[in-house]
Amino acid sequence: MKKNLLLFLLCILPLQWSVAQAPKWVERAKRAVFSVVTYDKEDNMLRTANGFFVTEEGVALSDFSLFEGAQRAVIITSEGKQMNVDAILGANSIYDVVKFRVDITDKRVPALQLASTIPAEGDPVYLLPYSTQKDKQVTSGKVKEVSVPAEGNQYYTLDLVLAEKMVSCPVTNAAGGVFGIVQKATGADTTSICYAASASFAYAQSLGALSQTDVNLRGIGIKKGLPETEEEALVALFMASGYASTEEYLNLVNDFINQFPQNADGYMRRATHYLYNVGDEPAMNLAATDLDRALQVAQKKDDVYYNIAKLIYNYQLGQPEKTYKDWTYERALAEVQKAFDIDPLPVYKQLEGDIRFAMQDYTGAFAAYDEVNRSNLVSPATFFSAAKAKEMMGDDPEAVIALLDSCVAHCPQPILEEDAVFLLERAQAKMNALQYRPALLDYDAYYNAVRGRVNDVFYYYREQAALQGRQFQRALDDIVKAIELNPTEVMYRAEYGAINLRVGRYEEAINGLQEALKIDPDYGEAYRLIGMAQVQLGHTEEACTSFSKAKELGDQAVDALIEKNCP
Repeated sequence: MKKNLLLFLLCILPLQWSVAQAPKWVERAKRAVFSVVTYDKEDNMLRTANGFFVTEEGVALSDFSLFEGAQRAVIITSEGKQMNVDAILGANSIYDVVKFRVDITDKRVPALQLASTIPAEGDPVYLLPYSTQKDKQVTSGKVKEVSVPAEGNQYYTLDLVLAEKMVSCPVTNAAGGVFGIVQKATGADTTSICYAASASFAYAQSLGALSQTDVNLRGIGIKKGLPETEEEALVALFMASGYASTEEYLNLVNDFINQFPQNADGYMRRATHYLYNVGDEPAMNLAATDLDRALQVAQKKDDVYYNIAKLIYNYQLGQPEKTYKDWTYERALAEVQKAFDIDPLPVYKQLEGDIRFAMQDYTGAFAAYDEVNRSNLVSPATFFSAAKAKEMMGDDPEAVIALLDSCVAHCPQPILEEDAVFLLERAQAKMNALQYRPALLDYDAYYNAVRGRVNDVFYYYREQAALQGRQFQRALDDIVKAIELNPTEVMYRAEYGAINLRVGRYEEAINGLQEALKIDPDYGEAYRLIGMAQVQLGHTEEACTSFSKAKELGDQAVDALIEKNCP
């Protein structure tokens, strides 16, 4: 009997030793371990596991798989406090680790320190479980193997029995430095060993400028944090603006401001969000406050003045029913002039021209654009702006054409599709200057630039240039093409009839105009043109009937024809 009792005591002694001899630091260290609960889209519980703080500001580590598909997550501390997971800060799905930030309710939370050295084989280790009990119970063991995958981080095999619900708990060295995260057991021998991923590797996970588009991270509905550097964080904000909801984007901008409070760009972006996505007076007040704050923190105040001017200018272009306070074109002009006074950049002068153009101060707009055209910012677009201002001034059409010539000359040659619109503008300017054949050449150049991908309206405009340039066959070909593309447009049918009348094809003219009347029986001009063709054919009585119908339908131009041909 005594012999059996002795054997029993020898068997349980190692377990008692691991409990009784736990280091003194364990009680505080265990407070850094917590339980994690994730929830799906319907707010049903998804998974539970563990995690632990590695900074007193609430940065923590756990398993990536715990968060897959989660829309929100909470942690429960050993003291029973519940806190929300605020943001994902980094992850690696291959090694099943995630770094995240908890919205802590206290100024500081108990946190484990990352081990400064890598444990060696045979070193003692301690697994800290999540527990609400105030004791020093830990599970002790030893390092069995340290492997180094291709990525250079460590992966540990431990001589340590893994009890239920210990997955994602921290593993520390004898000094209390955390070096591993316990992971799900795999392989044949799971009764006496377990595995741990490197805690330092997990903590090193971070978000880059393109992390917001990462497939694995996008599978987590919880907000993602921003990169640690301002430059990458700004790129991440730009990327997020293309796919994030307005609420998600605002949260990211708020995070940026909290992370980089001295960066004016965050306040400018938030002001823009309030203006375009909310727009009511309380939101406008918030936007105005953010603009003031941006000016306070900015190192380059001219850049902020410029962006304020551009924001107010675009706001006014939207034609608000009621203008917010002094957000007028005059205010925008004053702001961009402040920017120019600090640093006379051509881009500021360009915006001044745009504002003056919107204010219908075309002379002032042209002067601004002309100054830009004498700077290193000169481009096809700046010459085009100057040409439009010149046109609105009512100046000589030849001056407008000269500016458009410069616009086209500054385009890559041959003209690319993205610049082809300038050819259309020059063609129209030449039409206004009665330069019909040169206009036709520009229409042809446009057609070639867009590789023939044009619509019926283009063919109609080119037909007009050809007709006025007395190239009648080209005019006929183009109006026929316009009719093919849009057979229900009555104006094209009437134009077809008018061209045939012009070249003496009277029967064809009448047929074309009758097709127009099938579309619109009340189109008085068609009856007038039919009458003119009938006169040329010697059908005076029929012509007078047609003229009478045109007058009945309100065609004022038919009176002289009636007086001449219908006594």
